[in-house]
Amino acid sequence: MKDLAMKLDRLNAKNLFRSRRILSSSQEIEPTIDGKKVLSFCSNDYLGLANHEKVKQAFLDAVEKYGVGSGASHLVTGHHKYHAALEDELANFLGCEKVLLFSTGYMANLGTVSALATRDSELFLDKLNHASLNDAAIQSRANLKRFAHQDLNHLKSLLSSSDKSSRLILSDGVFSMDGTVAPITQLQDIAAKNKSQLIIDDAHGVGVLGAHGKGSTEGLLDDKTILIGTLGKAFGTFGAFVAAKQETIEWLIQRAHSYIYTTALPPAIAEAARISLHIIQEEPWRRTKLQELVDYFRNCCEQMDINLTNSQTPIQPIIVGASDNSMKLSSALLENLILVPAIRPPTVPDGSARLRVTFCSNHTKKHIEKLVEALNQKPK
Repeated sequence: MKDLAMKLDRLNAKNLFRSRRILSSSQEIEPTIDGKKVLSFCSNDYLGLANHEKVKQAFLDAVEKYGVGSGASHLVTGHHKYHAALEDELANFLGCEKVLLFSTGYMANLGTVSALATRDSELFLDKLNHASLNDAAIQSRANLKRFAHQDLNHLKSLLSSSDKSSRLILSDGVFSMDGTVAPITQLQDIAAKNKSQLIIDDAHGVGVLGAHGKGSTEGLLDDKTILIGTLGKAFGTFGAFVAAKQETIEWLIQRAHSYIYTTALPPAIAEAARISLHIIQEEPWRRTKLQELVDYFRNCCEQMDINLTNSQTPIQPIIVGASDNSMKLSSALLENLILVPAIRPPTVPDGSARLRVTFCSNHTKKHIEKLVEALNQKPK
């Protein structure tokens, strides 16, 4: 125990210690955090559906009718008709053969990779992939190789030296800490030429990107690409899904431990997510407004000489570098009742600590102006 205490002290000394804030309101643009009402720019509730009246009512109606818990795993007695309906509607929306619900995005990644990869497989991962994809690769016990972020020549080079018959390419669709979007078409072409399975984790893309909100693979999803998405971000609810060919989904049902050996999502959550899916399809103005806000923020920052990355998504990182400086900037914003947490290693590479600004369609231009003004007054 003394060893753990020393390790915690070292984390604190390096400004890498993490602590939790207490939310005492609904998930909204101006939530109450640690007893104070703040203007939040850090939620992944991109379309403002977490507190949407129709979504809440669907949840309440489902609870009233079928209770709160699912009671068991999907393969025992936990697979409810609401789960089946959501899976069918997601498959129809995305244009794939089949969808399988998971309890979390982390579990979807773990289950998919572990079910498809063996010790004789070789996995190729973008270096900036989400931790859940990295952990999935490690736990699969397959041979693991990482290529520089979106460096397709590096990926091709690694693939050319591989002698494995089973190869999987794993990439985020939208990279959660950088906001960059994967080159889906090129990755699909590389996968096809190298007889590799492509897996895209589009947690931050589905619902947000594309004219119809189908994510980074909109118009590109084929039967050779496996798409993984979450329901806890743009959908505003909870859970995750895998979209793929029917035979792939059937294999996951037989072999994905994080699906087989866990309790199913509460049916009410699935029904609420189904209503969110309807809103995503029926209200494209949410995506349009979201992109307008992103463009407005970037234009305002350019006028104020605030350096941004080249992200065009609702994830707008401001790279600071040192962890202590990122903490100071975050604290300075919070003094102005603006919440933008500092993102530090190991979530991001050493020397690239940042403020990760995210937007919701419920934000206004006045909110953005307040943020930019505060950023422009940040301590040097």
